[in-house]
Amino acid sequence: FATVLNPNLLFGMGNPLLDISAVVDKDFLDKYGLKPNDQILAEDKHKALFEELVKKFKVEYHAGGATQNSIKIAQWMIQEPHKVGTFFGCIGNDKFGEILKQKAEEAHVDAHYYEQDKEPTGTCAACITGDNRSLVANLAAANCYKKDKHLDLEENWKLVEKAKVYYIAGFFLTVSLESILKVAKHASENNKLFGLNLSAPFICQFFKDNLMQVMPYVDVLFGNETEAATFGKEQGFETKDIKEIAKKAQALPKVNKKRQRIVVFTQGKDGTIMAQSDKIETFPVIEIDPKDIVDTNGAGDAFVGGFLSGLAQEQQLDQCVKAGHYAANVIIRRAGCTFPEKPDFK
Repeated sequence: FATVLNPNLLFGMGNPLLDISAVVDKDFLDKYGLKPNDQILAEDKHKALFEELVKKFKVEYHAGGATQNSIKIAQWMIQEPHKVGTFFGCIGNDKFGEILKQKAEEAHVDAHYYEQDKEPTGTCAACITGDNRSLVANLAAANCYKKDKHLDLEENWKLVEKAKVYYIAGFFLTVSLESILKVAKHASENNKLFGLNLSAPFICQFFKDNLMQVMPYVDVLFGNETEAATFGKEQGFETKDIKEIAKKAQALPKVNKKRQRIVVFTQGKDGTIMAQSDKIETFPVIEIDPKDIVDTNGAGDAFVGGFLSGLAQEQQLDQCVKAGHYAANVIIRRAGCTFPEKPDFK
C-alpha cells in the first residue's frame, strides 16, 4: 500500500548555503588550520580562504546547506508529487541567492526564503582531500533568519502546520533557537514527527544548552560517530562506545510520550546504528569500491534525506535506513550533493 503524499508534508528549516567545493591539498588545510574531516564556522582568519579557493583550485558551485540538502534528497527519492518538501531559511538579495532559488525550483522543493539586504547569501567552502571533506561555513545571510519576520507570518506558519514530518539540522541552533522551539513544540503537541541532527562536534560542545532545550521534543536524533562521541563526552555518559551513547541518548527525557525516541548514528563505511526503546541494531552500508568515491560532501545529509523520504511514506524503520544508505551511496559517487534524474531504489 502507498501512503497518499501531499505537498508540504515534510518541513525543513535551516541555513541555505551555496557550496563552493574544490579538491585541495594538505598545505591548504594546514594554512587555515583545518582538520581533514570537520565542520566549522568561518572566523576572521578564514576570510581569505574563500577567495584563495576560487583563485587557486577548480571550484564547483552547488546549492547546499545541510537541511536544504536533506529536503532536496527526500524530494528526489519521493519524486511525485512535487513540493512534498518545504524549506525555510534566509538568503541575501544577490546572485548566489538567485542560484539557490533556481536550484530549489529544479529540485521541486517548495522553498520560502526570507530575503534581506543586510548580509549576502551564505557560502560553505568544501575543501576535499581524498575521501575527506572539511567544511567552512560563512553563514552571512543564513544567520539573519528571524522568527517574527518569517516563521510567524500567517502564510508561512500555515505551511508548517501542513507538515507531518519535521527536520532541522543542529547547525540552525546557532541561528534561531526560538524558531526551532516553536516548530518542535508544534510537532510534539500534535503528535507529529520531529527530527534533529547533531550536525557537528562544535554544536555538541559550544551550543550544548540550546541543543538540550530542543532535545525533549526530538523524536528522531541523527548524527555521525564523531558527533556522537563528542555528544557522549559533553553529556557525561562516561563511555566511548557509540552503541551505548545511542542508548543513553535514546533514554533522555522526552515530552511527547506517545512516540519513543529513535537515535540513528552513521559511521561512514561502517554500519549504521539505530537505537529504539528496547533494542539496538546495526545495519551494514552498501559496499563501494574506494575508487568510485568522488566526494563524500553531503553523504550524511543524503542519508538523512533518504531516511526522511521513508518516514514521510510511513515506512518501517529498517526500510528508512535502507533508503538512507541508498541515497548516500548515490551522492558519494558524484561531485557535490547532486543526483541523477531518478532514483533506482526498491
